[in-house]
Amino acid sequence: LARHLQKEAQSQHNNSEFTEDQKKTIGKIATCLELRSAALQSTQSQDEFKLEDLKKLEPILKNILTYNKEFPFDVQPVPLRKILAPGEEEHLEFEEDDEEGGAGAGSPNSFPARVPGTLLPRLPSEPGMTLLTINIEKIGLKDAGQCIDPYITVSVKDLNGIDLTPVQDTPVALRKEDTYVHFNVDIEIQKHIERLTKGAAIFFEFKHYKPKKRFTSTKCFAFMEMDEIKPGAIVIELYKKPTDFKRKKLQLLTKKPLYLHLHQTLHKE
Repeated sequence: LARHLQKEAQSQHNNSEFTEDQKKTIGKIATCLELRSAALQSTQSQDEFKLEDLKKLEPILKNILTYNKEFPFDVQPVPLRKILAPGEEEHLEFEEDDEEGGAGAGSPNSFPARVPGTLLPRLPSEPGMTLLTINIEKIGLKDAGQCIDPYITVSVKDLNGIDLTPVQDTPVALRKEDTYVHFNVDIEIQKHIERLTKGAAIFFEFKHYKPKKRFTSTKCFAFMEMDEIKPGAIVIELYKKPTDFKRKKLQLLTKKPLYLHLHQTLHKE
């Protein structure tokens, strides 16, 4: 919801039904949603942005066209960075990753934090059915140290590129080291393996923030097909964007041996 509100808040004047003031309010609501999301995923005991706070925003959102009072929280809208809904950056004008010559190498601390991940819990087990947990360990990239706020979007698609499960985003990477971006995060696939259609694949889109263009961009992607689902470590190749969910025109990202490192765990009742 934060992303969709932010997208509306950043839309050009002639493409929007909202006034500039209303868009500012929408942007502030998006910020509050991100704060609540961060509070929910924080391991600290104190809730920085409580549910009661979030509830104060409901009447504002419902009456956005007529709301003209002061906003209840001292927050700034977040138009600085464009957070796009999963897969949405593919509809932007296609732009090659130019060698940015270290444009992203500034202090990452000078950028506001991205909304943390949207990971989902493991499904309940069912007799005779198998669930899959994928640990995303790390990804190898020649310019790993220059990626700002890198994260991975995980989706399960059929042969036509249609989603078979909800799309999940990892939190921003733990650390960058040499030619690796480290995640060490578990993804719970939201469907029993036996219920996935023939020819389905699990996609991993590596995304990072581009300060020059002020939006989050897909840098490369990888995918795993059903016959690759087996317990233990697996290393999969990286392909050039845009993400080809139909797997028709695949181009390796580079001739160098760079991979996405995963570890699979199968749970069967």
